[in-house]
Parts: sequence; structure tokens; C-alpha cells
Amino acid sequence: MNKKFIPGETFIGTGLAIYGEPEKKAVADVLDSERLGLHEKGEELERDFAKFIGVKKTLLVNSGSSASLLAIAGIKEAWGLDGGEIITPACNFPTSLNPVLQLGFKPVFVDVDKTYNITPKIIESAISEKTKGIVFAHTLGNPAQVTEIARLAKEKGLFIVEDCCDAYGSIYDGKPCGSFGTVSTASFYPAHSITLAGEGGSVNVNDAKLYKTLKSLRDWGRECSCIAGEDNLCGQRFEYELDGVPYDHKYIYSTQGFNLKPTEMQAAFGLEQMKRIEGFNLKRRENFDLYTQRLSHLVDSFDFVEISDKADPVFFGFPLMIKDRRIDRKNFSIYLNEHKIGTRYLFGGNLLRQPAYQNIDHRVSGDLEQTDSIWRDLLWMGIHPGIGKEEIDYIGCKIEDYIESN
Repeated sequence: MNKKFIPGETFIGTGLAIYGEPEKKAVADVLDSERLGLHEKGEELERDFAKFIGVKKTLLVNSGSSASLLAIAGIKEAWGLDGGEIITPACNFPTSLNPVLQLGFKPVFVDVDKTYNITPKIIESAISEKTKGIVFAHTLGNPAQVTEIARLAKEKGLFIVEDCCDAYGSIYDGKPCGSFGTVSTASFYPAHSITLAGEGGSVNVNDAKLYKTLKSLRDWGRECSCIAGEDNLCGQRFEYELDGVPYDHKYIYSTQGFNLKPTEMQAAFGLEQMKRIEGFNLKRRENFDLYTQRLSHLVDSFDFVEISDKADPVFFGFPLMIKDRRIDRKNFSIYLNEHKIGTRYLFGGNLLRQPAYQNIDHRVSGDLEQTDSIWRDLLWMGIHPGIGKEEIDYIGCKIEDYIESN
């Protein structure tokens, strides 16, 4: 994990999972226990992550994308919704949008501002009598104006799915991102702040009724909430009837659910990662400051992301918005990658320009000017704890060289 950096030879990736012997041992211990399904380690990690993100309950799932699916499905079930409109930014990740469509809602696409986030003003202008909720992410870990968005949602009776896949650890208005929404989601994919051995996600919630619905939907639609492998903790397992026939409560299904659970091995891995999360996030903050110091003089070439006065972000990546027309993003990206510097565009850019969404039922509120700028001109580079000053200085030199040669 601590390989020597050789400029021009060592590849600087956009994301890196950092782990070691404690995580490996934790997985081995679970394998030795022969209890592989989600159990005590899962429950412990759910408690730890709920406390970290500032909510009452967390449910682990097998990916951040599953978290998005479960969040919207749970709200639909618990609120008794049958369609309607959901406001969401066009600058988005596909699996944040897909459940909106898959579960029978109509997306209303809106633009973002120079924080790359949806705003209360933009949301308010998009609300109609059909609006049911708002689904948005804190883009690249940069907090949206979520206190104000939550206040607006409460006034209008709307739900919020607060996607924190890039942003757990980020703070807005003194509170953790992920603690504002009706439901929030997180991803534990390797590029994020922590990982559950390569994948994983969570749904985070305060409402007890909604939590029960989410748990049922996650676990095949099962009504029983006993810990897996601990039958009849409730003492009522054999006290139920199904159409007049005594039936095992473990096999009573109250919702049309999924199976979205991770494994006990992943949870054990994640518990060790949680011991590192504050250090990981501190390093990301330090790296963002190093990038800013190293590149801030290039204001004629790039626009830099804006950050709200109320926000304390943990960035997922360092974004550059090209404004010098002599810089061609495609050629610039190829140049950086040839010099062993990984780059990414901002996920789907404008999702309405993606092939999968050409013929969907939708509405657009306002223009998508900033979204299209992001689609055309933005790229970002790694900020993860596996890099530091030496790598960022090298990246700065290569960017300067490119600008001077064009």
C-alpha cells in the first residue's frame, strides 16, 4: 500500500482502497466462524455507521446503487405512493436516476450551480402539484444547501433521498451530510472513503416505520425482523397464521422485496475500515488544499469548484472546469493519462444526452446550462489518501507543461 512514487512511471489513480492485515484477519475470522450471512458484525457496523452519519438506523446493502433502489422503493411503500414527479439534477449518476424510472415515477430534470449541486431556488421553480420528492447527491462530496432544501421539502410535504455516496464525512451547517434527508444513501465502492472488501452500501434513516419497511424490502420482503441465524428472538415465530393455517413467521412476506444484503465478511472488513475513516477523510481534505495551492494560479485556464460558506467538504475528487478554449478536454485527458495521471469526467454529465434516457417520460424545468458545461468541459483527478504532496506536485507540473505547449 505504500509503494514508492516514481514520477512518470507510477500511475496516479482516481481512487484507491487502502486496507491491510486487520481487514484481512477480520475476514479470515468470519470464514473460520462459518457464519457467512449478515449477522453480528453486520449489526455492529450498522450501529457504528449510523452514529458516524448522524441518524438512528443504518441498513447495510450490497452496493450504493442498491441503496438508491431501496431508498426510493421504501419511501414508495411506506408513503403509499403511486407515481408522481421526482425532482433530480440532470447532472447525475445513472443508478441514482434509474430507480425513479423503474419504480414508476416521472423525473423532472433541473440544472445545478457552480458547486455542481442542485439548489433550493432551482428546486422550488420545478415543483408542481404532482411533485412527490427530491433525489440528489452531494456532488463529488461538495455539500449542497441541504438545510435549506430540507426546510423547503418539509414546507411542501416532499420526501428527500440524500445521496451521500461521495460525501459521508462532509459537513453542512454543522451537521453530517446524510442526516438531513428522509433517507440517505452511501456507497462503499473501493474509490469511496471506505470499502466493504470491494463493494457495499447503506441506507440511513431516522423514522422507525420507514426503517421497518426498508428492512423488509432488503430481506426478500420478509416481515420477521429477527437477526439472521438467530431464529425466534422475538418469541413469536410459530404464533402466526396464513389463511387460517399456522405458519412460520420467518416465512411471512409483507412486501414485494429484493435480496440486497452484503455478507458478514464484508461487514467485518468494514468495521476495520471504520477505525480508519477519520484519518482517510483528513487526508482527503489535506489533498484538496494541496491541489488548490498548487493549481490556483491557473485561473485563466480553469474555473474551480465553488464551496458554500456553510460547507466543510470531504471531496471525492479534484475537479477542473476548462475555460481556456485552447485546452481540448479529450486531448488534455489523453495527455494526462499518458503521463500516468488518471482522470474521470463527471459521471454521466448530462444524463439526458446518454443513450439510455433518450425516450423516457420526463420533464425539464429551466435550462441546463451549467449541466451542459460540466458535460463538455469538466474532468477530475484523484484526491484519495493513497496520494500526497509529491504526486500532486507532479500533476501540477504536467498540467503547467500542457498549458505552456498549447
